Amino acid sequence: MDPVADLIVRLKNAGAAGKQSVSIPFSNLKNAIAEKLQDAGYVQAVEKKGKKVRKTLDITLKYDESGAHVIHDARRVSKPGRRVYKSVLEIVPVRYGHGALFLSTPKGIKTDKEARQEKVGGEALFEIW
Repeated sequence: MDPVADLIVRLKNAGAAGKQSVSIPFSNLKNAIAEKLQDAGYVQAVEKKGKKVRKTLDITLKYDESGAHVIHDARRVSKPGRRVYKSVLEIVPVRYGHGALFLSTPKGIKTDKEARQEKVGGEALFEIW
């Protein structure tokens, strides 16, 4: 299983079904990605629940005024069978600036805009719009 792809698919499916929140198994990587999604405005809230082995991550989804899910679609770039790395010069805006590329950098999980500002590249995890 690919934990990042699992996170993306759960968010898309919960939004398509009109759910208020989604619960996923906890990991530090998923937590960092979820917090960055919250900072970028794609989810409303992120909360860690449980203890030890039974930890979960509860993510409250975000909807616009008309009731449509904020996340329209997402695409996994780097997969377990083929990792994709991008330097600072290769990072371009997603959907003419209407989306975001999430990267795993030496400075943590960053969006494409943050990575360009900090002049750091890394593994391209996924695009979301």
